[in-house]
Amino acid sequence: MAGRLTTKAARAATAGALSTRAARTALRFGSLLARRALLLAALLALVFVAVEVLPGDAADATSERGESAADTERRRALLGLDRPVAERFWDWMTALPRGDFGTSARGEPVRDLLSGPFPNTLLLGGLALLVTVTVSVALGCWAALRPGRAVDRTVSASATAVLALPEFVVAVALVLVFALWTDLLPAVTTAGADGAPASWDMLVLPVMALAIPQIGWNTRIVRAALADEAKAPHVETAVLDGLPAHRILTHHVLPGALPAIATGAATSTGMLLGGAVVVETIFNYPGIGSVLASAVADRDTPVIAAVVMVTGAVITGVLLLADLVRARAAGGRG
Repeated sequence: MAGRLTTKAARAATAGALSTRAARTALRFGSLLARRALLLAALLALVFVAVEVLPGDAADATSERGESAADTERRRALLGLDRPVAERFWDWMTALPRGDFGTSARGEPVRDLLSGPFPNTLLLGGLALLVTVTVSVALGCWAALRPGRAVDRTVSASATAVLALPEFVVAVALVLVFALWTDLLPAVTTAGADGAPASWDMLVLPVMALAIPQIGWNTRIVRAALADEAKAPHVETAVLDGLPAHRILTHHVLPGALPAIATGAATSTGMLLGGAVVVETIFNYPGIGSVLASAVADRDTPVIAAVVMVTGAVITGVLLLADLVRARAAGGRG
């Protein structure tokens, strides 16, 4: 009888501890989400101010040939550009919960402008991130299994070389080799009836152009994280027990290095989405790159802010996912 009571008390204590830990984790991530939402709001305010200080405004940039000064002034009032920038920013922010991104300088709903190109950019960035993580982990593990040997030195040197390459240089080299010299892949992307790339092979070169520099960066991170984790006591114990090198890597080293690898991949998300603007232009890819370039030329604040908003939301989501991986790894160790 006493034994049953002791077991029930132990289970209750364990359940209580788990509940408390879950509540603390939820509170911490709620606080983290709130801080990042505030950071994104500050970034959007900076976008409004930055466009405001540029020479000219949307009314001037989108004026038609032969339009009189009075017509431009009427359009300026119609777009609300005669109001203070703080007032326009507040109106734009308070409309966001309704899914309203405002109206562009040319009179189109911003949400409609982004509804087609943004999924294409997400597809491009998501595939590039998948390729980056897969190849980086494979190369990092390959080098870690041969520390100090020719393979390790070659992988490290190659990773350092490619991470310094800008996306446009990689894109031009890929076009020369795979499109112009060998004619294996298309150099430009054409859109189908639904606005997406017409065929899958049109994605290969843009994805490679985005992924190659990030593969260099993440391979260095993976290799360094595996080297640090290899010094942990439990790994040294596994080595002394005579376990095979592949088992030590996959069961003892790689799980401990996962938080650093996840953080590196999350950091690459912003770089991939930023680089997508350049790569989409080179390959004529139907993403938000061309929308953003046109918006900057038109001084179109609602469109620029909406692009920053949606890309910032994606980056925030990936960073939170990386934080969850780190928290889970830390909990597992605890």
